[in-house]
Amino acid sequence: MSRWNEFEKFVEELMKKEQIPGVAVAVSENGKTIYESGFGKRSLATNEPITPETIFGIASVTKSFTALAIMKLVEERKLQVEDSVSKYLPNFRLIGYEKMENIKILHLLSHTTGLATTERIVELAGFEEHMDYINKKEWTVLGKPGEYFCYNNDMFLLLGAIIETVSGESYQEYIKTFILKPLDMNRTTYDLDELQNVENVTTPYVLENEKPVACLWPELGNYAVGGGIRSNVTDLLKYGQVYVDALENQIIGKKYSSEMAKHVHQVISDSFYGYALKSTPDYMGVTLVEHGGGQPGVSSNFGFVPEKGIVAVVLTNLSDVNADAIWLAAVNTALNIPIDEKRSVEPHYEITDAELRPMLGIYRSDEGAKIRILQQDTTMTAIVADKTFQLRASDKQTLVMLPIEKPIRFHFDENNKAWALSIGLRMLVKSTT
Repeated sequence: MSRWNEFEKFVEELMKKEQIPGVAVAVSENGKTIYESGFGKRSLATNEPITPETIFGIASVTKSFTALAIMKLVEERKLQVEDSVSKYLPNFRLIGYEKMENIKILHLLSHTTGLATTERIVELAGFEEHMDYINKKEWTVLGKPGEYFCYNNDMFLLLGAIIETVSGESYQEYIKTFILKPLDMNRTTYDLDELQNVENVTTPYVLENEKPVACLWPELGNYAVGGGIRSNVTDLLKYGQVYVDALENQIIGKKYSSEMAKHVHQVISDSFYGYALKSTPDYMGVTLVEHGGGQPGVSSNFGFVPEKGIVAVVLTNLSDVNADAIWLAAVNTALNIPIDEKRSVEPHYEITDAELRPMLGIYRSDEGAKIRILQQDTTMTAIVADKTFQLRASDKQTLVMLPIEKPIRFHFDENNKAWALSIGLRMLVKSTT
């Protein structure tokens, strides 16, 4: 069995296990496509097949486009990431926040404003109206800017307002002018109406009663800054060349694009978040740089291996599936290492009852997420989105969800009481109810 045949078997098995209707994958090395394929169906109603040209949502992979646009403005000396947000958005104010100048552009880029994730309000019209909402909201404050990492789409979308202020163009037009048109990304758009006029567009699906059911494309409003692009793996390979220096005519200097992968904040034991990109250094002698995305009808992962000039893209048309696992398997195949190699493996730790007890309880976010940590006899469990996972400990402040090996890291106060936890890219605060 060839390496890519093994990969295809891996994808097909995962699709069957997670009931994914369709997947598209593409991989390039030093600017040359070495693998691309479509799996499954873009529509279960019509049985139309997925191809590398099929358009999917890419969700939060969009964030790197916005961050790259910011870095272009840095290159042009029109702003600095160390600048305060209020320098460009003087109407940006937060209730009870006295030192607005402490929230900087780099904190928006890296989700380190110190403000917790909150409920989405997609009906708000334009950035000014959204900023008015932000200014009047009672925020859950986790800490000082730069102290904690927590995904915050409302803070991130302010980057779109900054791009408009500095460039004099609308956010979406700036992205089109600076990125999409120069890279000939002709099947990439923010516009849902535009999808009605092109062929080979996937139907988005969600699982209901353990079966995929078609859903509508989500209306994102201002949140399009962090998740509004629809594209295909072929176009995204073109985009990826910006980061691995395989373009003959770079749209931005390597000094500025590579800055996006810097280590701003450690998110798990072996991975760091930068400016809309996550890095895992020292992975089998190379660096993994990537970002995933998820929305109703979308699970995606995009990234690259800078030392090898490898770019890999995975798009699927079902929510809440392991696109990142497919992406890593594709990268492993391109690197000629075992397909099941993991980014990291959490160690095993024998936790005591005294160490575990402060972690027990319910944790919530204003976005609506809820996690309950329980202990029954010697069994530790987490209830997440109505699913129950057994837990093991990897150190005195980290529990790991089984069998998916996903770490949950707890934050403790001066009295050794857990007051919050980090899971994935979000923090949830301990609740009394």
